[in-house]
Amino acid sequence: MVIEAEVKARVRDPGALRERLRGRAPEEVSTYWDIYYDRPDGSLTSEGRELRLRVIDRSSTRRALLTYKEAAVDSASGSKPEHETKVADPAVIDAVLRALGAVEYVRLTKHCANYRFTAAGRDMLATVVTVPELDGTFVELETVAAEDDVDAALADVRAVLADLGIDQDDLTTEQYTEAVLQARR
Repeated sequence: MVIEAEVKARVRDPGALRERLRGRAPEEVSTYWDIYYDRPDGSLTSEGRELRLRVIDRSSTRRALLTYKEAAVDSASGSKPEHETKVADPAVIDAVLRALGAVEYVRLTKHCANYRFTAAGRDMLATVVTVPELDGTFVELETVAAEDDVDAALADVRAVLADLGIDQDDLTTEQYTEAVLQARR
């Protein structure tokens, strides 16, 4: 089972963070257009699972991904087993999901700067995120881990965040979906 060992934090100084990350890897700017789906009874969300269709726009390219995330295996970070595949036509997948009874839970946009690098012997992806409805900037740092390696992977991720100037007090498990829904109320 592949687990996305991920830690998210609020960023106090986005410019300084992006400069530190540019020292590790080239910056790749993208916009993510996300639709999260649920069952009509809300059971996916209430069980901590996610079903997402994402379209990623980057410069002159566009790609789409369908992602299913199981419930968190680490409650402190929210890290989840993840299953993801490329999608040729997101409109077709949307139609299929709705025909199978899925309903739109929330739709949101994320403006992202991605940085791919190796640290602690692991491939890492740092994403600096802003969401129009939310105040502030976030950073997500993730690596892929096997089930028996999640604790060590998360320790490595937290160490890299500390090296990037992210304080332990800034870590959060806040979900964008919930925060956006709250902001819209």
